[in-house]
Amino acid sequence: MDAFFASVEQLDDPSLRGRPVAVGGRSMRSVVAAASYESREYGVRSAMPMMEAMRLCPHLVVVPPRGERYGEMSHEIFEIFRRYTPLVEGLSVDEAFLDVTASRSLFGDGATIARRIKDEVRAETGLVASAGVAPCKFVAKIASDLDKPDGLVVIAEHDVRSTLARLPIERMWGVGPKTAPKLRALGYRTLGDLADGNLLDLERVLGEWGAQVRSLARGEDPREVDPNGVAKSIGAEETYENDLSTREAIEATLLDHCARVANRLVVLGFSAGGVTVKLKYADFTLRSRQLSFAEPTCDTLSLHRAACRLLDRFDLASHFRVRLTGVSVHGLSEGPPPRVLFDDGRERGRKLEEVAARIHDKFEHQSLTRATLLAREKGLGRDSTRRR
Repeated sequence: MDAFFASVEQLDDPSLRGRPVAVGGRSMRSVVAAASYESREYGVRSAMPMMEAMRLCPHLVVVPPRGERYGEMSHEIFEIFRRYTPLVEGLSVDEAFLDVTASRSLFGDGATIARRIKDEVRAETGLVASAGVAPCKFVAKIASDLDKPDGLVVIAEHDVRSTLARLPIERMWGVGPKTAPKLRALGYRTLGDLADGNLLDLERVLGEWGAQVRSLARGEDPREVDPNGVAKSIGAEETYENDLSTREAIEATLLDHCARVANRLVVLGFSAGGVTVKLKYADFTLRSRQLSFAEPTCDTLSLHRAACRLLDRFDLASHFRVRLTGVSVHGLSEGPPPRVLFDDGRERGRKLEEVAARIHDKFEHQSLTRATLLAREKGLGRDSTRRR
């Protein structure tokens, strides 16, 4: 999907269309979660500090993120994907691999299927997608990014090596601002250079991953599309203008995160096999702890109880100034949790999440919240935080 979060905001609010939009908070610590193409003309990019984005584009419209809404749109889009193949592997809420090899006799070649999917996504959701068609996952991913927005790029098998060869090394997965200068210092500037590279050089910079990078740069990617890889995790996090300094405050933020995660689990039709809590201290030290459930779950209170247990495994006595908290769930499986003989409240909790999701769907911005969180939301104010 092209500029997914920002595009959803422009879709829902016509006054934002054609204007530079960034999704995120307005605080000093906020970063850009998504940038519309209008804002990118000014140099605004995802993961950029919001203050820098507003300096580059003084008339930037900053919109707070709405994770639940993005999850709803993602569900609609993935349902369109599955009309053409059951082999759909989600990379995130707005991106997926599809293996359409066995679908060609029904729908046409890869380019035809990609075009049909793009057309149906636009007609049914109002959003724009870009697609890449290629013999393997890595090259299809590269192709999907070559002509955004609204792109459709096909790389035939006999063109793979020559197409990749001229692309800069930053197109390689995992080669970012820290790694690229090291490779460039050794003379590697394009994927073609990596394809012909010295394995010892690459392993010196990239470790064991060096051999895989060289293979990928040659267009060699044997990985299959894994439909069980859909949405490997779902999370929520928040950065605070003022550091948290009590366990009670931290537990309240975790409840907020767990409620948002539970809502997304229900909307997307998943249950979670485990939970992770992340804390970033005032000195920017980042720590995380995780646990697995005996049985999958998807309700707020079960997630929150587990998250609070995990707090016991952090050294809060030495670090009681916390600037960021986060909760994510992993080990996702499709469908509700299995029924148990002696219900511990999870079934009632799941039904509550379903009711909350239906209310949110019916009344859009009006939704249920927990009484525990009312005072917190009034005191913090949402413009002073960055949420995901």
